[in-house]
Amino acid sequence: MKTVLEVMLVCIALLPLYSSAQQTAVKAAPFQPVPELPYRVVPNFFKLPKGAIAGEASAVAVNSKGHIFLFQRTKPMLAEYDAQGNFIQSIGDGLFSHPHGLRIDADDNLWTTDDGSHLVLKLDPSGNVLLVLGRVNTGAEANWLFNKPADVAFAKNGDIYVADGYGNSRVVKFDRDGDFIKAWGKYGTGIGEFNLPHSVAVDNQGRVYVGDRENQRIQIFDAEGKFIQQWTDIGYPYGLSITPDQHVWMVDGGYDRIVELDQNGKILGAFGEPGHKPGQFAWAHFMAMGPDQTIYVADVLNWRFQAFSRVAPTGSMTRYVPSVRMFWGSVPSVGWTSQQTAIPFK
Repeated sequence: MKTVLEVMLVCIALLPLYSSAQQTAVKAAPFQPVPELPYRVVPNFFKLPKGAIAGEASAVAVNSKGHIFLFQRTKPMLAEYDAQGNFIQSIGDGLFSHPHGLRIDADDNLWTTDDGSHLVLKLDPSGNVLLVLGRVNTGAEANWLFNKPADVAFAKNGDIYVADGYGNSRVVKFDRDGDFIKAWGKYGTGIGEFNLPHSVAVDNQGRVYVGDRENQRIQIFDAEGKFIQQWTDIGYPYGLSITPDQHVWMVDGGYDRIVELDQNGKILGAFGEPGHKPGQFAWAHFMAMGPDQTIYVADVLNWRFQAFSRVAPTGSMTRYVPSVRMFWGSVPSVGWTSQQTAIPFK
């Protein structure tokens, strides 16, 4: 009798875990059609070098010459292409473990975040290391360490902001020389708290925009980390970019679309949808906009970088309206292998 009772108690304890595992897609808040942004995919834009291996595409950035830099989780991990998509060179070979974010500053220096090695690196255009923030393979919370940093941004005066997002839940601020100034945030859902600060950007007034990804909001702070406001009901902010008109472009990697927001957080339009065909996304991650307004998107699960050229406005509303979060969740595998734990493999 005691054995039966013990078994029943174990089963009851496991029920919440099993129920949670069954949630293979997350339902969205009610969305409405919005104006379709006038962008169309350019098939096969990037001409990969001979011997290149496909892999997860993590981030993309554009420098002052219009050259495009691709950051991916395969070799070459960091590569430069010209404005026509022709390969120029690989950069920083051997420096990276698990590429995540990539930014380019006003001097065309490249800044990388690596959530595998817990590092933020500043490189010159040739790939020489100019600044190291963090310590390689050391994930922790300190004024000199990160735990899986996700993104980096800079203010006009050179101050540096790091979204220390996966292992920690904070934004860390440094001066232009890499000296620690302050940090703010902790794990949670309240104001000034984060559930994966995945992206960070700074506008021309010095306000800091944080893509609070799993809280499905963008939180906005002043330069000292004082909360100003938040934008909700926008989707999942995987990547943020601020264009010269101070509009915020958001890569919604949960619903796999690109969204343009005005200075008040109003959605002006969107394009894209989940899928594997050209122009569709599976975990759209980060984006960059070129001087001709071409948009480049790192498309993680499709192992590709896509280019979208601006076309004449259609005047149409989006056909795709988010309803569920795709490519998310799983259930335990139950097959022959999972049932053979007591039988050694031969």
